[in-house]
Amino acid sequence: MGEGEKMTGKPNTSRKRHVNPMDRQSPGDRVISVVTYIVYALFAFVCAYPFYYIIINSISANNLSERGKVLFWPMEIHFKNYSRMAGIPGLMDAAKVSVLRTVVGTVLTVMIAAFLGYMFTRETMWKRKLWFRFVAVTMYFNAGIIPWVLCMRNLGLNNNFWGYILPMIVQPFYIILCKTYCESVPRELQEAAEIDGAGTLRGFWQIMLPVIKPILATIAIFAAVNQWNSFQDNLLLMTNRPDLNTLQYVLYQYITQANSLKALLSNTTNTNAIMAGMATAATATSIRMSVTVVVVLPVMLIYPFFQRFFTKGIMIGAVKG
Repeated sequence: MGEGEKMTGKPNTSRKRHVNPMDRQSPGDRVISVVTYIVYALFAFVCAYPFYYIIINSISANNLSERGKVLFWPMEIHFKNYSRMAGIPGLMDAAKVSVLRTVVGTVLTVMIAAFLGYMFTRETMWKRKLWFRFVAVTMYFNAGIIPWVLCMRNLGLNNNFWGYILPMIVQPFYIILCKTYCESVPRELQEAAEIDGAGTLRGFWQIMLPVIKPILATIAIFAAVNQWNSFQDNLLLMTNRPDLNTLQYVLYQYITQANSLKALLSNTTNTNAIMAGMATAATATSIRMSVTVVVVLPVMLIYPFFQRFFTKGIMIGAVKG
């Protein structure tokens, strides 16, 4: 007997026995729970399988991958696709350009979105509603590719690294997200800072910026993915600057060469000698798979670190009251 039982002479009921929630459910509720788990499992499989399929095909025998034989597990594993890709001329320089444009573009986009979103919530800003509508209305208009290219050339942003950065740092959607989030912050914080003598810049930097970190992390993910995956600006603007080619553009050229190789092999009559070395020889499918892994993997590795900020930023920035 425990001490409580010895003193009172009654059984000690302070310790509650753990009860499985499934035991409290009716048979109908249990069926619904099981079906829900099955649906969630199928949904998770549908979301995760494409990435798994790409990875296992990039490290499997290329001839089997080309024929669609690799479906659920890798076969005849090798890593020559990646070693061959590492030997692409200018790949490392292109990777540095992609990383640099992603970092610089993301930082500037986040800071501009945060500051403008904060300013549009301040009643002391001159004509703030007019300026906000002027920024927001640009979400609904797009002049097209040709006017955009001509505008970039007139501004001297062709064959210029800042042609990657400046056109993408002011995004109305990100500004609206920041504005909505700033409106959910108690106004008493800003009023207290103003009483202590904080101006606009100090109030933004020391008061508002630390509070809105979740929405800034959300915007950082959006902006980084947009910068990392972009290669159309490289194709249209950097016509005479191969040193400014991005990783995505170099890999795109690599895929184009792979498709040409596939067409050449399909027109070759002596296929027996070719098939003898196809297990590790480059094919269009193996190149596409390995390129996809290289491009997508950095985003997949970074996202888990920002996931909690991402979810919190979306929920708090979207719900009022």
